[in-house]
Amino acid sequence: MNRSGLLRYAVAPLPIRSRWYAIALRLIVGGGFFEHGYAKLARGPEHFAAILQAIGMPVPELLSWATVVVEIAGGVMILAGALVPLISVPMIAVLLVAIFTVHLPNGFSSIKLQSYDAAGAHFGQPGYETDLLYVAGLIALSIAGAGPFSVDNHLRSRAAAGTGITVIPKIKG
Repeated sequence: MNRSGLLRYAVAPLPIRSRWYAIALRLIVGGGFFEHGYAKLARGPEHFAAILQAIGMPVPELLSWATVVVEIAGGVMILAGALVPLISVPMIAVLLVAIFTVHLPNGFSSIKLQSYDAAGAHFGQPGYETDLLYVAGLIALSIAGAGPFSVDNHLRSRAAAGTGITVIPKIKG
């Protein structure tokens, strides 16, 4: 195989427009946030408030509910691609708090295989790797856009059609 043939398969080999990346990213980031928020709600926000109190966070009851709301509402909004740059701010704040209060002492790696026996794999405490991946996903979606089949894309299309909705246009580049 010649060099140009190899390069064709090495650089974006699929015949898919590049902005479609956003759908997969929205599914994992939005779905992950929703799942984490729903788990806190299902266990009871008071359980999460007790954890927040144990790590020394102020007003743990308020922060517990705020985290649940940010994770569930933010997850749904990311899944829908709605107001992504705006909702990313509180979502990133939740992630940064998790990194600096819980995960930082555990190091970078989120997967720490400690042993394996008849009961299966046993893992140590997760580091901040996954939180950084979520932050990167939110930043990517905020910079490059929520992609096709998103509320943000719909609003941008309506603004371009002159329906009176004011949306700052994406900068090409």
